Amino acid sequence: VQLVESGGGLVQAGGSLRLSCTASGIIFKINDMGWYRQGPGKKRELVASISSGGITNYADSVKDRFIISRDDDWYTMSLQMNSLKSEDTDMYYCNANIATGPFEGLERDYWGQGTQVTVSS
Repeated sequence: VQLVESGGGLVQAGGSLRLSCTASGIIFKINDMGWYRQGPGKKRELVASISSGGITNYADSVKDRFIISRDDDWYTMSLQMNSLKSEDTDMYYCNANIATGPFEGLERDYWGQGTQVTVSS
């Protein structure tokens, strides 16, 4: 299983970016998915998550600015980031709990390689 992110880049404060994450490989079911971010010397933190049932959760710092969504038909997840601030500058990582078969023990967490988001003030 692989997770590949795209959509990062450089944007001015107040602008928007949309990150995407696509899962590929032997996938039976995708459970919870989420976006995390991490800067140099900082702990990786949860930005937003979405369950297989569509329940979302956001870090307080991004509530009302970011929107997480998923499309299970295409094994994708997106993060629409609006009203970006300089403090949103970080490497963003896609995470998904994926089952590769119907039996117990065949699910684990996978991570993408990360995509850089830089917000200039």
